[in-house]
Amino acid sequence: MQSLLDGYDGLPIETRRDRLQRVRDVLEGLRRGGGGAVRGEPAKPAPLPIDIDLAASIQDLPGVGSRKAASLARLGVERIGDLLWMLPWRYVDRAHPIPLGSLRVGEDVTVCGTLLSVDAIVTSRRALRIVQALLGDSTGTLALKWFNQSYLGSRLAPGQMLMCSGRVKLEGLLSVGVMENPQFEILAPGDAGSLHTGRLTPIYHETRGLNSRALRVLVDHVLATAAGIDEECLPEEVRTRHSLLPRPDAIRSAHFPPSEADLAQYNAGASPAHRRLVFEELFLLEIGLAMRRSRTLGERDGVVFRCDPVRLETLWSSLPFQPTGAQRRVVGEVLADMAAARPMNRLIQGDVGCGKTLVAAAAIWMAAGDGYQSAVMAPTELLTEQHHRHLQKVLGELGVRVAMVTSDLSRRERSEVLNRLSRGEVDCLVGTHAVVQPDVRFARFGLAVIDEQHKFGVLQRSHLVGKGYHPDVLIMTATPIPRTLALSVYGDLDISVIDELPAGRRPVETRWYGEGQRRVANDLVLRELRAGRQTYVVAPLVEGSAEDDARSAVMLAARLRRDVFADARVGLLHGRLNRAEKDLVMRDFLRGDIQVLVATTIVEVGIDVPNATVMMIEHADRYGLAQLHQLRGRVGRGGHSSVCILMSGGRVSDAARERLEAMVAVQDGFVIAERDLALRGPGELMGTRQSGLPDLKVAHLVRDARVLEQARTEAFDVVRRDPQLADPRHAALRAAVVRTWGVRLALGTIG
Repeated sequence: MQSLLDGYDGLPIETRRDRLQRVRDVLEGLRRGGGGAVRGEPAKPAPLPIDIDLAASIQDLPGVGSRKAASLARLGVERIGDLLWMLPWRYVDRAHPIPLGSLRVGEDVTVCGTLLSVDAIVTSRRALRIVQALLGDSTGTLALKWFNQSYLGSRLAPGQMLMCSGRVKLEGLLSVGVMENPQFEILAPGDAGSLHTGRLTPIYHETRGLNSRALRVLVDHVLATAAGIDEECLPEEVRTRHSLLPRPDAIRSAHFPPSEADLAQYNAGASPAHRRLVFEELFLLEIGLAMRRSRTLGERDGVVFRCDPVRLETLWSSLPFQPTGAQRRVVGEVLADMAAARPMNRLIQGDVGCGKTLVAAAAIWMAAGDGYQSAVMAPTELLTEQHHRHLQKVLGELGVRVAMVTSDLSRRERSEVLNRLSRGEVDCLVGTHAVVQPDVRFARFGLAVIDEQHKFGVLQRSHLVGKGYHPDVLIMTATPIPRTLALSVYGDLDISVIDELPAGRRPVETRWYGEGQRRVANDLVLRELRAGRQTYVVAPLVEGSAEDDARSAVMLAARLRRDVFADARVGLLHGRLNRAEKDLVMRDFLRGDIQVLVATTIVEVGIDVPNATVMMIEHADRYGLAQLHQLRGRVGRGGHSSVCILMSGGRVSDAARERLEAMVAVQDGFVIAERDLALRGPGELMGTRQSGLPDLKVAHLVRDARVLEQARTEAFDVVRRDPQLADPRHAALRAAVVRTWGVRLALGTIG
């Protein structure tokens, strides 16, 4: 409690009021501490020791046993400090509930009253179970209804005080006011002015065995007694420059807003308290990225390649086509990195089919000219073979010795390739994770090219880099990344964008058909098959396991073989096949032995099949925008006109409709990525488990894009002046970075 009064005289009047309220709450809790639990209210934890450790396990919190700890774990709370970063998902004004006699139809309101009656009924039609109740206060009544929540019939009882939030509507001939499926909380005697009512009240994400009321009690106890809450990790000048709240005030206000707070601002996650915590989270993320980048830029000597412009022109003149302006620009950026003393750490991103492999070939060509070896690491064996073919075609005739290691090689063949590599007789080795095996030794390793890095784990990438003396690293991805996401996920990399497609590359037409237009879609596919073309059909995405997706594909393939495409050669590809079986199917499709390939989404990252002109995606409304765009990119690889058919069945949600309409209207992968980020948030795109980044708990990269820019600028400036955070003034910041990043900083030197 002493911490609530520290520095009291110098605080703003609003903060003083809030702290006095907190003191009152603590005293009230101590006064009531000896009594038993009130019916309907969870038992309060035992009194906590002062200065409880935020890093301790959540089970070290008095009152949290194994069952409650399991419930908290489902909410992502494993340590006591995690509770403080589990912010409410919304707030309700329980200081000013609306009188029942003043309600207006269509309003989202919070009301308080006494339950006058509670009944559980089952309708004759559809056997719908309804719990209905009547809530009353001195000004009127309101009907309450809950559908298919029959357990509430035993939980609610006449005479209870209830706080309800929801939308009011009129029902029946008498136009009775009703609230359907309202959020509610049973109030206990003495609740007035407590954590639960008489204030802006936090509502948390709930889980089985743990409701918002219990979470409020836990958070309140931690706020009152834990050590470390008051520790300020942001540099004072940064906090002042951005007018950020002190850390303890922000944490407390984010959970229990002061009475005069702006409810709409809090519910939008835009309050001063939220802004401070979002800034801190993004600042610590960017500090780690800046330290990674600083290590790459300043602490190590990389390979200095000569990058002779005459040699580059030799490559360009050998090609049967002209590189695009974007390819030439990006190659220039890559070669400037290679000519520098610091190791290159560059990400090349571009839409499917933009020509990233040619950029990699140029880098490999220049490295070979200086006597250095390169490694190309691909996520699948089929992509390994494709890279090998392309590089052999572009560089082999110029004398670059390109070799490949795959599981198809015999032990003798593999040994022969690796011996040649160790003697310096291979200029470029292409492979999957086999490239990072201990027996792979380079004579003079200078360049690592990693394709689709989000398909690899952090350790695999770091093993590859560890095979050379700080080689240059070039990462390629066909997943367009929105700028805000690139700043956070790849903030330690230089980024090049290939934003131009090669000449002659036709855009893929996209059509959306409902189930009633199935014949139109099938006729389109049959026309393409009669013209000698090939088709992908992606089976419906099933919520569940890989077995469910595989079963869906098997059933679809059987139906298509029997009915629609009875005269065509139909193949099947899914995740339950072993690697050899998958490769055999894809080779048959590439050769044209399979005309219609029924597959799950594993074809999202696949090989080029120039003769494939149709991508038909079943139940496309179940997919995210980014995944739909990646699937669309499998066709249009040759000179033929191509089409992507999006099939949807039944009623489509508003969100799915927005995604499908965007696919029909937009070809640009970067525009698609921005829309996908706005619609779904950063989840899948971030791939934090693969990228080795801390999880974001309070920041949202779309909503908080401006704060991210500010945090990035400040973080990189701090690390530029103090690369190791050795300044004593940065001691708390350094400790916070270690807590946030852990060992990931050591593994993260290549993104």
